[in-house]
Amino acid sequence: MPDIPTFDEYLRSLSRLTEHVDPTLETPDSLLIRAAGDALDQLPLVTREVLADWVRTHPEWCHVLGLAVGLPQEKFKNNLKQLFGTSGWITLARLRSEELIERLDEEFGLVAAVAAQRRRTYTFGDLLAERGGGRRSATRAGTSGRSLEDRIEEIARDLGLPYAVRTRFTGTANRSAPCDLVLPSGGARAEIAVAAKGFDSTGSKLTDAVREVKEMAEVRQPRQYIFAVVDGIGWLSRQSDLRSLHQLWADREIDGLYTMATLDRFEQDLATAARRSGLLD
Repeated sequence: MPDIPTFDEYLRSLSRLTEHVDPTLETPDSLLIRAAGDALDQLPLVTREVLADWVRTHPEWCHVLGLAVGLPQEKFKNNLKQLFGTSGWITLARLRSEELIERLDEEFGLVAAVAAQRRRTYTFGDLLAERGGGRRSATRAGTSGRSLEDRIEEIARDLGLPYAVRTRFTGTANRSAPCDLVLPSGGARAEIAVAAKGFDSTGSKLTDAVREVKEMAEVRQPRQYIFAVVDGIGWLSRQSDLRSLHQLWADREIDGLYTMATLDRFEQDLATAARRSGLLD
């Protein structure tokens, strides 16, 4: 494998993985939410019966009631799953609207929340405070991580290599570790395992990412290759964690650490490892 760049050189290769999104631009989701909010605002009064009729008439708007009580879509779905055994809000709204509204009101004070918020006048400061809650950035962070996974999978596919994604591999003493790409497949047959960890925001996911890469290094067998593709400006606020991953590379506990800017090198190293493992002619 080529010489290992310094940590500062690696740090300079980090890139922003998510594009800037103009918060004033309308999207299909925002238009739907706006239409639902306007319809709620036009109701003559807010009661359980009125909301049940409203959601039965417009089941596609049901998740907006979750937003009214502070539940983003995923949390709304999870709560529906707990309360009703299903997260399918459209079916619930059509067939069980009275029960749906009753439970949402009992659990989250839905009627009072909608009634109070309809009467309130919102300021620009309120808008900025809502944007500062991190919901949009959290969604984009997940998207950026998946983009790295997609890129390394594309490279393996273009090389004609057998692989599996988002699984575990077995290493020394029958211990296993998670990985985002494994060749040729998971379990004890694994010859090459790759982690893809891309974040433009900071948080607990970065800690989990470091732990997973270290776990991969700890369980590897001598014949196995371990690579990590780690990128995103979120790591600039967690340089000590990033340095620990670079140290794994410097100590040859993993076989490569890459960013989007150095994926050409990843492709070369992956092909070399695949040939040495008998996966590529």
